[in-house]
Amino acid sequence: MASPSLSSAARPPIALIAGPTASGKSALAVALAKALRDVGTNGVVINADASQVYADLAILSARPSTEEMAGIPHRLFGHIDGAEAHNAARWADEARAAISDAQAADMVPILVGGTGLYLRSLLYGIAPVPEIDPAVREAVRAMDVADAHAALAAADPAAAARLNPADRTRVARALEVVRSTGRTLADWQAAQAGGIAGEIALAPFLLLPPRDWLRERCDLRLDAMFDGGAIAEVEALLARRLDPDLPVMRAIGVPQIAQYLRGEIDRAEALTLAQAATRQYAKRQFTWFRHQPPADWPRHTESLNKDSINKIAIILRDMLLTG
Repeated sequence: MASPSLSSAARPPIALIAGPTASGKSALAVALAKALRDVGTNGVVINADASQVYADLAILSARPSTEEMAGIPHRLFGHIDGAEAHNAARWADEARAAISDAQAADMVPILVGGTGLYLRSLLYGIAPVPEIDPAVREAVRAMDVADAHAALAAADPAAAARLNPADRTRVARALEVVRSTGRTLADWQAAQAGGIAGEIALAPFLLLPPRDWLRERCDLRLDAMFDGGAIAEVEALLARRLDPDLPVMRAIGVPQIAQYLRGEIDRAEALTLAQAATRQYAKRQFTWFRHQPPADWPRHTESLNKDSINKIAIILRDMLLTG
């Protein structure tokens, strides 16, 4: 029997499955959609991963294959060309539109991904930072990261203390904002607007499996990627001669394979470096999702298998449909 209309609910339900890379998010999202279908409700999986938006990174971003999607509708996967610099603000707009379309069709949106900034921007709003003066951006991006961090320490000491001095992207962003607008990025972030958290009935679920299990999963998946077409994927990217500062060119695996293709390192070293970068990224994600989301969001701290995924999917389904 079909469930009551979801689009007519005062606060329509939305599922959110988040956690570090290789933690099992995609499989759980599909299992949840199947569990919903079993009781007459359809779900749609909406990507919240910054790398999986790119058409060029089907393999290296671990984008779900057609087989893994199992007939469940998926949105915002592979819809952006690598020549474009996608960002959280644009994704949040796209996600709101995808959620609206799903709700209009009486489908439950299932947000799934590991990019905390994307999810936070959608739920709690975007800092209304004005467009950066192109001259300021060009000057800042041309700076050595050490010089940029020193300049940031003078212009925005709190940001300089908070950021890793070697984090070129975040240091440059904080510096260009304060130079272009006269206000710090933290000041702008305090004025966030546009979040949907108050308009929905959110059923969140965080996957934080044992780190040893996660590290092994990361390593095995990178190994499979290298054997399954990742090298050809990067070769095609390099042939396009894109700006090396574009997000797609800095995605994990791309720089390491590019080094191999240029003859700077061998294949084994490229794999080792890509695996190490993936483990480091997973560690940062793990830490973010452990500490940043609200304390009352459910957290699963055990490893996953088919049985546990199906059990969690039923729990999540019941959370969605009963409120």
